[in-house]
Amino acid sequence: MDENEFLAERFEAHRSHLRAVAYRMLGSLSEADDAVQEAWFRLSRADTGEVENLGGWLTTVVGRVCLDMLRSRKSRREEPLGVHVPEPLVSRADGLDPEQEVLLADSVGLALLVVLEMLAPAERLAFVLHDMFGVPFDEVAGIVGRSPAATRQLASRARRRVQSTAPVPDADLDRQREVLDAFLAASRGGDFDALVAVLDPDVVLRADMGATAEGLSAVVRGAENVAKRALMFSRLSRSARPALVNGAVGLVTIHEGAPAGVMGVTVRNGRIVAIDILADPARLAGLDFTMLED
Repeated sequence: MDENEFLAERFEAHRSHLRAVAYRMLGSLSEADDAVQEAWFRLSRADTGEVENLGGWLTTVVGRVCLDMLRSRKSRREEPLGVHVPEPLVSRADGLDPEQEVLLADSVGLALLVVLEMLAPAERLAFVLHDMFGVPFDEVAGIVGRSPAATRQLASRARRRVQSTAPVPDADLDRQREVLDAFLAASRGGDFDALVAVLDPDVVLRADMGATAEGLSAVVRGAENVAKRALMFSRLSRSARPALVNGAVGLVTIHEGAPAGVMGVTVRNGRIVAIDILADPARLAGLDFTMLED
């Protein structure tokens, strides 16, 4: 084995971890893969003879690449102006494969990713690297170009935002499925009161229909308003297949044999507190649905 093959083998041992870091930073699986690939390019050109902790070195590189990508989005005004639901990770309803388990080790639901996308790039990086992956503030400070004390403040602000806004789902998947089944039954049966009963009073529904159907995208708040919306689209639920969406219960809607939408559901204390729908055809086309095939 030559030196380049040995380096590639060492890199592959860290790929899943690096992809998990990048997904939390970018909210996009395709962009996460791009960031990891860029880390490989930088590694292949670097002198790593004195690098004692390759995993830590690569995590720092990926963090820096992702920060540059987030800042580039803003400078080119590529941040979505309307409703934006991050790219979901869709898997079979009966469980995650080992690679997905690594990617979602911290229960990174869509509701959390939505909140992360509200943060400034430096805040997001400080929170993700320190709070989710335990990178010391001294190292994070070197990436964002701030003092360790200022970096600590970045993470603190982000943490407060996450804790106050991102609901943590119930851990019991069977209980989540019961709640989702009750929601679907009420929707299909046109039972408004039953819908309201299964929704948290402060439930939030986000529907991202894409740029070509921007008028249909919406953020809907409150149990009664969300219940009305669910009744309007009850016919679509009849073609939905159960799935796991970022490790929590959800649905994939099928139209003419192809996925037409992904719905992630966050259940907390036995009620639905968040519904996130991605139905942007352009973005759905880039997702992997092969694991749902029979």
